[in-house]
Amino acid sequence: MVRILEPELMNDPEQALAYAKADFEEENQGFVNRFRAYYPDLTEGHVLDLGCGPADIPIRFVRALPGCRVTGVDGSPAMIRLAEEAVRAAGLTDRISLRCERVQTFTLPEPADAAMSNSLLHHVANPLQFWFTLKKLVRPGSFVLVMDLLRPESPEAAQAIVDQYAAGETAILQRDFYNSLLAAFTEDEVAAQLAELNLSRLLIDVPDDRHWVVGGRLY
Repeated sequence: MVRILEPELMNDPEQALAYAKADFEEENQGFVNRFRAYYPDLTEGHVLDLGCGPADIPIRFVRALPGCRVTGVDGSPAMIRLAEEAVRAAGLTDRISLRCERVQTFTLPEPADAAMSNSLLHHVANPLQFWFTLKKLVRPGSFVLVMDLLRPESPEAAQAIVDQYAAGETAILQRDFYNSLLAAFTEDEVAAQLAELNLSRLLIDVPDDRHWVVGGRLY
């Protein structure tokens, strides 16, 4: 199935709210647990979250790793507003900072100590821009963890995944999940992206029927 692009940003407040209210506890906590399992030696420092959405992962991350602070980046003002509310409600404004900027043009005054990203890459029209920016924003040798959706073989297979995993969610979320699956990348495409930017030291894993994970050190 050919990749079908979807809008880069969730600018619709109703769409952002549906995403924020969805039950991603298993996926988001699993992402944080995976980061800790991959990189047990990282217990402090500045961690960058590209495509932080409503900040559920940054909140879970700093609770699990009290020595870390997180900068969350998202290009959607609607998402950042929800993220700010969530961070304030969690009492973590001193450890989580938020920036409303497109990842492709985001800069830091100094590189971060590690980076993570969950479910952003399929929103980006040119994936090489994402990997190039990721490489630029962290110190050499930094740990990174990137997870995203895996494009199914057909629209029918994508709909079956939506029916299996999002049957109880809102119509908006089901629509967005379906469109995101169509916009996602295959394992081979991700491997080609990494090879083109000399990032082949990073390892790709496919942990289930709808995700791929890339992890390792960025040099």
